[in-house]
Amino acid sequence: MSQFFPGFAQNQTKIESPDLFREVFLPDCRGEVLARGFRQIVRDLRLKRFDTWDWYALAKRADELTITQQEIKELLAVEYLKERWKQAGVVPYPHQLETARRVIFDMQGQAILADEVGLGKTIEAGLILKEYLLRGLVKKVLILTPANLLWQWYHELYEKFDISPGIQRTEWDWSYSDILIASLDTAKREPHASHILGIPYDLLIIDEAHKLKNSSTLSYRFVNAVQKKYCLMLTATPIQNDLKELYNLIGLIKPGQLGSYRSFKSRFIQDKRTPKNPQELKELLSQVMVRNRRDEGTVQFTQRIVHPIIVSLTSKEHELYNRVTQFVRARGRRSGLQNILPLITLQREVCSTFLATALTLEKMMANIDPDQLTEAAELLKDLADVKQNSKCDALERLVGGLGDSKIIIFTEYKASQEYIRYRLERAGYSTLAFDGTLSRGKKLWIRNLFQKQAQILVSTESGGEGLNFQFCNHIVNFDLPWNPMRLEQRIGRVHRLGQSRDVHIYNLITKDTVEEHIMYLLHQKINMFESIIGELDAILLHLNLGKSFESELMKIFLAHEEQEKIREKLDQFGEHFIKGQAKVKSSVWEFF
Repeated sequence: MSQFFPGFAQNQTKIESPDLFREVFLPDCRGEVLARGFRQIVRDLRLKRFDTWDWYALAKRADELTITQQEIKELLAVEYLKERWKQAGVVPYPHQLETARRVIFDMQGQAILADEVGLGKTIEAGLILKEYLLRGLVKKVLILTPANLLWQWYHELYEKFDISPGIQRTEWDWSYSDILIASLDTAKREPHASHILGIPYDLLIIDEAHKLKNSSTLSYRFVNAVQKKYCLMLTATPIQNDLKELYNLIGLIKPGQLGSYRSFKSRFIQDKRTPKNPQELKELLSQVMVRNRRDEGTVQFTQRIVHPIIVSLTSKEHELYNRVTQFVRARGRRSGLQNILPLITLQREVCSTFLATALTLEKMMANIDPDQLTEAAELLKDLADVKQNSKCDALERLVGGLGDSKIIIFTEYKASQEYIRYRLERAGYSTLAFDGTLSRGKKLWIRNLFQKQAQILVSTESGGEGLNFQFCNHIVNFDLPWNPMRLEQRIGRVHRLGQSRDVHIYNLITKDTVEEHIMYLLHQKINMFESIIGELDAILLHLNLGKSFESELMKIFLAHEEQEKIREKLDQFGEHFIKGQAKVKSSVWEFF
């Protein structure tokens, strides 16, 4: 039974008895018109508090169109963005369109987008956002990302979806920007958190959502407290080390989907990384998670073509390399592994440029024992006096052979970056510098200059984060990072969705140095260059190598001087990595 008494609560000062005025019998229910409601209608009619018939007909038509629009099961954004995509050269993949349909029509906007690395989760999220905007279901949107991805999100949304979001800079932006991109680390802290928690958002998007895996962290509690109608969480690794992490993420999207943690543990956890009842768990996950995989034919990536370039050092350079290596070994054996980071840096820099090595050694001298200062000072003087750089000679020859092709040169060190630019510009090439000291706006500006004018971009590790360069297909690794995650991040700036040409990767390797061993491990053992290794961060975490990959390698180089022994230990290390990779794929991802 329903009661009808329109407007009875408006401007009433006198309490009237809700006497029954008339009963209305409908097919499935009985309605009552109360006397006080009827009297309110009569009063409104006498005072002419009503719209004309035309306004009523217009409002009725608008309601009918809204209902019809919500019943459409096709994506409106595809037709709407057709011209935009044509101008930007965007071709949406079938798996991206299907993911957007599933999230909107089957999952009611609550989903974890867990595609493997490189399949375009950002595009899927942008498509879902655009669809909701076109349907009038979303107005207030918050996008939380790592700080280094803010501009990448802005660029993707503007270029591909005709969405102009704001980027958070002050605490007032939360209220005044309808679509705002912000750093999660900023958002979770005061005074920002209080502003955000007071705003009801239509859509919350979280990139790198695996960072919310621990329910006891401030980030998790903050996201859980945000008012949100729809929520998208993006991660290639919803599980990194424990099935409880998956339970925590699902709890943010759809609390109760997996029951209480006690029941989830008894029904689905065999051990930390191995599920039981996988089919039942897969069915529950499919209601809130979409995971597309490369081996299912979703995307055909272009090839990675590797060009190792062996650089022979001059006798003077080789003598200095050996002296630096002996200095590092002596310091490492004397101090142990307590302060190994500067030694790792010094050993890697000597394979880059002697200028970078000298600057680091100069800083180290402040903490060197007085009895070792003389040796360090003599080494520093000899490093500063070297004018020859065989690697830069090889780089100039390489660049000259690539014609007018656009080239990104990666180095880990600012000093090496400046020296490379000096050498190339002296040889007549136009170059641009990319490093972590640039503001977000300057990075975007330099990217546009590189795309339209300059031929060569010389970038440090931090400089390349957050922006993509599919318009370029030549990468030069002037020096090799020892951690495969950092190497994949370099290559991933260029070899990703939207790249239409094969990507050429040139690795400059100094002969008879530690760099040869690193190349052997990363290329021949792990095969980092020619294929994309999915779940790379999960593999490193599973092997407890996330931040210690370089340290483990350094232990090998400090402990052994014989080349054969070093190669043997690297073989063992590589086998350990490969077994971890197989373990991660077989024990967890089988039920997605």
